[in-house]
Amino acid sequence: MSAFENVTVIVIHGAWADGSSWEPVIRRLQQQGFNVVAAPIPLTSLSEDAAALRRTIVRTQGPVIVVGHAYAGAVVGTAQDERVKALVYVAALAPDEGETVADVFYHDEPHPKAPHLAPDSDGFIWMPDESFSEAFAQYATAEQIALCRAVQRPISAKSIREPVASPAWKTTPAWYLIAEEDRMINPKTQRFMAQRMKATIRSFAVDHTPLLTSPDKVADIICEAAQATLD
Repeated sequence: MSAFENVTVIVIHGAWADGSSWEPVIRRLQQQGFNVVAAPIPLTSLSEDAAALRRTIVRTQGPVIVVGHAYAGAVVGTAQDERVKALVYVAALAPDEGETVADVFYHDEPHPKAPHLAPDSDGFIWMPDESFSEAFAQYATAEQIALCRAVQRPISAKSIREPVASPAWKTTPAWYLIAEEDRMINPKTQRFMAQRMKATIRSFAVDHTPLLTSPDKVADIICEAAQATLD
């Protein structure tokens, strides 16, 4: 019997992705005995994404660990529920009260290979195809990159412009995986946010999407958060 069989890990994808981006980590967590659910957020506004997370939490029972990648860090911060025992940020954005996702995303200078991002005529922001291999996940396999391009989901500009309320990391223990070779979110920005959160920090020489390229490291930090908060 696994010590984690009554624990649910909710994983949340970021912009330009869907739940399939978590597949390597989901398999590893399931092998550890966790229940795992990928929250299907619409990427239409931060409020609507937060509502999708709340609906996902309601569907679970017992203690919950909420994990977010990139943009989804802002969504993780809305997880104000007594059953949520820990928050895990994977190269994720963590705006403070009154800030927007854009405020923290542009906190420091961009990487030279970071994509140029601008909304289309419908107000949605798409990732240029070449940027999946140049910045989003430069250490991913060709097969992984092809899948990322195929399932890409745009994010509404509204999502990154909406100020956040008081985030859950102010009252819930948090862990932060800093991706030191991230070309999307400056590692300096990640460290600033993690330190401000007073998170437990784990730092690795990984790209922006370690859930694809270093899933063992991501699964390990989730297990660490569960062990520390559920004993």
